[in-house]
Amino acid sequence: MENTKTSPKDFFLHLLAIIALYMSAASLMTLLFQYINVLFPDPLVYASYASIAGAIRYAMATLIIIFPVYIFISKMLNSEYAATPEKREYKFRKWLVYFTLFVAGVTIITDLVVLIFNFLGGDLTGRFILKILVVLLVAGVIFWYYQKDLKNAISQEQIKTLAYGVSLFILISIVAGFFTAGSPTKARLYNFDQRKVSDLQSIQYEIINQWQRKEAMPQTLNDLTDSISGFSASVDPQTLKEYEYIVNPRTYQVGEGVKDKTVFELCAEFNLSSNFGVIGRSLAESPAMKGVSSENWNHGAGRQCFERTIDPLLYPKLK
Repeated sequence: MENTKTSPKDFFLHLLAIIALYMSAASLMTLLFQYINVLFPDPLVYASYASIAGAIRYAMATLIIIFPVYIFISKMLNSEYAATPEKREYKFRKWLVYFTLFVAGVTIITDLVVLIFNFLGGDLTGRFILKILVVLLVAGVIFWYYQKDLKNAISQEQIKTLAYGVSLFILISIVAGFFTAGSPTKARLYNFDQRKVSDLQSIQYEIINQWQRKEAMPQTLNDLTDSISGFSASVDPQTLKEYEYIVNPRTYQVGEGVKDKTVFELCAEFNLSSNFGVIGRSLAESPAMKGVSSENWNHGAGRQCFERTIDPLLYPKLK
């Protein structure tokens, strides 16, 4: 029986604690999953640095904010339980705890079903088993704690030990993210390089388009400016300087007295190698990435030029 009247404060504190728990658990599993993806790349799975690093950073950001909120609210609620034991009997609290036990139990059962299913399908890789263990660990700890808490069978010392242990584990997982996804500074440099490649691709497209229409390449990037379409060659977003454009950097003897004039180069200054990836190796080396990544835009750090030769058969004159 409830001897203490339920207040809006109590309701929303319990609700916020459960929401913070779910978000923290999901983010921790996401973080650990990405570490597994990096350490054990699957040749059948497409993976890019941007996708993995983005997932890692989002999970890190969520844990940095949400998990301390969960710890703080849980500590506040446990203090109130100690002062007013009747609050443990709130119906809405029991509903939330039972729902959490239900979710954890379903997660564990589903996890085991998926494990057996993949085993029967011949997809029982080390990477998959590690992900199964991660889910079992996270869901198992939650299930163990809340079924003990529901019976009031866990001491304050056990709660503190569990809180310190989980907090240390999450802290180590977050710190590992900076070494895996790269520092914020490297992320910024990587984004600059991605923008430069995108700009060069757009300029290349316009050069080829003009060649098809006029059978002559522009002499400068300013010649690509079109007031009707609104196109103008982008500048390096980092230095605010024009990209380097070279017409016919070298000639090819196609026939006696004939020189090929379909060659050009686009150059830019890059911060990082395009092979820059997580923990010092490129995910583009994965077999699943072959044919997905643009190998003709691979680059090293520093000044890099991309030579292009327009094939008239592939890019005929537009009539």
